[in-house]
Amino acid sequence: MMPGAINALSARMVEREGFDAVYLSGAVLANSVGGAPDVGVMTLTEARDHAAHIADVTSIPIIMDADTGYGGAENAARTVRVLESVGVSGIHLEDQEFPKRCGHLSGKTLVDADEFCAKIAAAAGAKTSKDFLLLARTDARGVSGYDDAVARSHAYLDAGADGIFPEALQTEEEFARFARDVDTILLANMTEFGRTPYLTTDRFAEMGYNIVIYPVTLQRLAMKTIANGLRVLKNERTQASLVDQMQTRAELYELLDYDA
Repeated sequence: MMPGAINALSARMVEREGFDAVYLSGAVLANSVGGAPDVGVMTLTEARDHAAHIADVTSIPIIMDADTGYGGAENAARTVRVLESVGVSGIHLEDQEFPKRCGHLSGKTLVDADEFCAKIAAAAGAKTSKDFLLLARTDARGVSGYDDAVARSHAYLDAGADGIFPEALQTEEEFARFARDVDTILLANMTEFGRTPYLTTDRFAEMGYNIVIYPVTLQRLAMKTIANGLRVLKNERTQASLVDQMQTRAELYELLDYDA
């Protein structure tokens, strides 16, 4: 299970609560860091800085969304080198055309499979550690269909990907079928308000998935709470009724290891 951290403080909380790894979402990078929609507007430099802050305060593995690799094949190779150097444990690259769209929206377009294979091969060749995990995300299910998603996945594995992220599969049966058709390391995206039904991590594991990400869950929880809190503050002219909903000063200091 990999919850998506919003920032360094939330990543520290993910580790403190006993999760074995943390995820860094491209959507959260765009939304929370850039104040922008998830349409490929963020840069590798911004992604690097975001990841570095989180790696500095955590000890668990970090898997990061690297969108389309911030350019062509050489850019994808540089993305691997840069993110690996700041402590990221793995990334996924996607086969959408730039500018990309959220994987659960319509209107996506794909690059040619051979072009993406070249990008995957370049990225794989740039790894300095054999343990760095390179996942290929395919958005083909929502564009060209399930069979193309499977065919592309096998091509991407042949090109050097360590595993596959099949984006926006639509039923439990489809997830199970995909795990049978593509026998490799698999990542499932358990995002909210998308095309994928809510399944438990245990069920994904039974089907053959190794990683389940919850990319925007914490951001959505935080922003809903912030919006409600702002309304109370504006209407009541004091935060007094909100205090019992807050992280206390002592809890914050404990999370930060303030005394140390």
